[in-house]
Amino acid sequence: MSSEKEGTDESSKWILETIEIDPVVDVPTNNNNEPHEDMVLKAPNEAALNNNGGNVRNRQGNGTTKMVRLQSGATRGLKGLRFLDRTVTGKESSQWKSIEKRFAELSVDGKLSKEKFGTCIGMGAESKEFAGELYEALARRRKICVANGITLDEVKVFWEDMTNKDLESRLQVFFDMCDKNGDGRLSEEEVKEVIVLSASANKLGNLKEHAAGYASLIMEELDPDHQGYIEMWQLETVLREMVNAEDGTKKLNTKAQTLTRAMIPRKYRTPVSKFVSTTGEFVIEKWKKIWIITLWLAINLWLFIWKFKQYKNRAAFHVMGYCLCFAKGAAETLKFNMALIVLTMCRRTLTKLRGTFLSRIIPFDDNINFHKMIAFGVVIGTLIHVGVHITCDFPRIISCPKRKFMRILGPGFDYKQPDYWTLVKSVPGLTGIFMVLIMAFTFTLATHYFRKSVIKLPSPLHRLAGFNAFWYAHHLLIVVYILLIVHGYFLFLTKDWHKKSTWMYLVVPLVLYAFERTHPFYKGKDHRVSIIKAIIYTGNVLALYMTKPPGFKYQSGMHPFSITSAPGDDYLSVHIRTLGDWTTELRKTFAKTAQARRGSLVRMETKANTSFDHTTSSVRYPKILIKGPYGAPAQNYKHYDVLLLIGLGIGATPMISILKDLLNHMKTEESPQEESLHSNQSDEDKKGPERAYFYWVTREQASFEWFKGVMDDIAEHDHEGVIEMHNYLTSVYEEGDARSILLWKSYSYTNIEDPLSRVQPKLINTLSISQGELLKE
Repeated sequence: MSSEKEGTDESSKWILETIEIDPVVDVPTNNNNEPHEDMVLKAPNEAALNNNGGNVRNRQGNGTTKMVRLQSGATRGLKGLRFLDRTVTGKESSQWKSIEKRFAELSVDGKLSKEKFGTCIGMGAESKEFAGELYEALARRRKICVANGITLDEVKVFWEDMTNKDLESRLQVFFDMCDKNGDGRLSEEEVKEVIVLSASANKLGNLKEHAAGYASLIMEELDPDHQGYIEMWQLETVLREMVNAEDGTKKLNTKAQTLTRAMIPRKYRTPVSKFVSTTGEFVIEKWKKIWIITLWLAINLWLFIWKFKQYKNRAAFHVMGYCLCFAKGAAETLKFNMALIVLTMCRRTLTKLRGTFLSRIIPFDDNINFHKMIAFGVVIGTLIHVGVHITCDFPRIISCPKRKFMRILGPGFDYKQPDYWTLVKSVPGLTGIFMVLIMAFTFTLATHYFRKSVIKLPSPLHRLAGFNAFWYAHHLLIVVYILLIVHGYFLFLTKDWHKKSTWMYLVVPLVLYAFERTHPFYKGKDHRVSIIKAIIYTGNVLALYMTKPPGFKYQSGMHPFSITSAPGDDYLSVHIRTLGDWTTELRKTFAKTAQARRGSLVRMETKANTSFDHTTSSVRYPKILIKGPYGAPAQNYKHYDVLLLIGLGIGATPMISILKDLLNHMKTEESPQEESLHSNQSDEDKKGPERAYFYWVTREQASFEWFKGVMDDIAEHDHEGVIEMHNYLTSVYEEGDARSILLWKSYSYTNIEDPLSRVQPKLINTLSISQGELLKE
């Protein structure tokens, strides 16, 4: 056995300890030939021998050779083998407290079952099967009966084995998990089972179908003698390859960082110049938002100061002082913001304005964010107005000397000095109270925790969380606007109708909003559509294919549910991710009529309905009425020569519509007949980007099925390479994690077809697997 020079070979070193020349007579080797002094011989301990020896290679039969592995540079790399996430491993002392807490929650009568073991130690739900096999392996290793579960002390023993700093121990645990029958050898079937478990833990459902093929490739490489099994020392070579690859990546990253520092422009090298440069770039990029927000703040400030000064010069100031000025100043900003916030919800008007020159200076695409910001301004104005009134103005009114009150405030109160309760039960008082209560209720349900059902309320209050609660609660604001008009009309200190300005602020926005909701010119008719088919994908995604109503015009990227069909298609399609209560019910409705597609585990599909006659169809679909479409930022994509489209998960839907639109233009150019059909389009409609780069980041492999048809069409018709697609999968655990070791090994066998996507290679120019460094959803 040849050996490399010291320091140049990073692989594990092996020395020959004994040779059995005759099966009957053992001839020991010369023990005087000690290893080099800087090579430490790691003799197997008793525990390792009982478990087939983490550092011993045994071959049974005549001519048996016993090999003892020496520590070397590979030892450093193998420390990367871990069973838990990197955020857990390395912080064992602090993490054990979390495990104890979860054990108390999950255990029954002081025993933890196999099904809950993964959750207890910090593995995700997707690693349940992997954790179960690990559970069994650790039990076999420690000879613990786990039929009725394990105690907390036994959980700690298992956890210590998984996080043991000794690489031999962790490697042996992984080998024992693979070696179910405990014979010290891994058969091809056992390797296949581990690949299937790893695929399940990494959400790579399609990879399970090809596990046998990849297991065969691994056996072919690691078992060149075709003995039908591999041993632990051979499995370790897989880890060693990862170490070398990781070292190469680190060296490359170091060089890249050095080069990057050298290429930094001068304006970014010092903190001051960097701040000035980044600030300037921010202003250039966000100038539309900046000037609109600045204008909004300036108007609010001007209204507050104007009303503040106005009431400072009134007689009532001598009774209530600056409290009155602050209350009235805040009230003026409230009236302005309550009017402005309605305009941000006039979606039809905003959709039309997006196509005008005003879109060059006004960021109509940020209407929702501006709506939230105005709502925050309403909250601030309400707190100031109400707080000053009840804590300062009311007490000063009721404590004012009667003669002074009658002389200054008498006409405003019909010459009757009120007490505190009289002020509260007055028309302005009651309307103000009801407005505050309704707005507090509405704004609370509009927060992220309630609208996205993050907060879990007990029954029957659970219906207060979710989109439906947010939607219907917002309609209560109609009552608030009615109360606001009444509140502004029955003022104490102002009697002239033309000085009561609340209705003046609200009349235009409310009329415009009502006009949009009721007038046919804006509202249009409710388009009745028929369902062609519905597909339910893995990942709780519902795809609806509907007939296209006559006269229904839209642009790619429009909302609210992003349309995934192109304007040139003869149908409408939307892909909806099930996240809230409304979308959940929608999915359940179509799930009743769907059935699993033959040969597919990732989708359920309804039968295609070609007659569109619900009266004769055997399948009863729900009645579908659509409104819209409404504008969105992506609809202006034709204004650009080069597109950079970045989508995260289901957020890629508007990008898919754009790609399909580009694809339709390609088909039109290929077919003269289709070109004649589209000849009535304007030159502006025919124009389009010359190049498109699509980056799609998703967590699950099954997500690629959502738009596989579009990718197939692009591969077939995009002969000039106009569209370039890059798909990133973030569910795969990074290299070194026991849940992905054999997956990375399988992936290394082919560059022709990516086993982690099972998408045809011609569809994708670059397919990468990100472990979170790029984007983690």
